[in-house]
Amino acid sequence: MAALASMLIGDPPELWEDIGFQIDDGGAWISGAHHRLGGEAPGIRAFGMRDFEPADLDGWAPTLDAPPDRETPQHPNGVVALDHVVVSTPDLQRTIASFEAAGIRLRRTRDTGTDERPTQQAFFKLEHNIILEVVGSRTRAAEGPPRFYGLAFTVADLDATAEHLGAKLRPAKDAVQPGRRIATLDRSVGSSVPIAFMSA
Repeated sequence: MAALASMLIGDPPELWEDIGFQIDDGGAWISGAHHRLGGEAPGIRAFGMRDFEPADLDGWAPTLDAPPDRETPQHPNGVVALDHVVVSTPDLQRTIASFEAAGIRLRRTRDTGTDERPTQQAFFKLEHNIILEVVGSRTRAAEGPPRFYGLAFTVADLDATAEHLGAKLRPAKDAVQPGRRIATLDRSVGSSVPIAFMSA
C-alpha cells in the first residue's frame, strides 16, 4: 500500500513545538510521515511517497525524498496519529480516476455543500490508516492540479489536548464520524495550514 512519507509545510518548527509537537530533524513525525517544517512559502508545498511507482497523481508530483518509516513519538499535545489529509481539486472526477489508476483505491464518497455550491468528498486510504480526503465540486470542473488544504490529527484524549493548548484551540464539537469529536487550531496561532485535532 502506498505510504505518505513526507510533507513540506511552510510553518517554522518553533510554531509546531509551541502547539505541542515534538520536533526531530526539523519537523514532526506522525504516522510514518515526516512533517518537514520551514518551507519558504505558506501551506503544504510538496510531498514524498513510499511504495509508490507512478511519477505523478493528476499532475501532482511527489518531489520530496521518502525517509524510512519511523514510529510516532510521544507528542506533548497527545497526538498519536495523522487521521486525514484534506486535498482540494478543481476536477474531482479526473482526480479520482488518476488516483485509482495509480493504485490508490477509492473507498467511498460523500455529498456535502449546499444547493448553490454542491461538493463531494472522496476518501482514499494510505499506509498507517491515513485517509486522503479529496474535495471538489459535484457539478463543475476546471483545469489545474489538486492542492493540499489541511491536516487532522488523532489524539489520545481531546480534553487533555484542549487543556494543554488552552486558548490556541477552538471549542470541540461533534465530528462527522459517529462518536468522535473535533477541535480546530485557532487562526491566531499563525499556522499556514488549517489543523484539527480529533478524539480517537
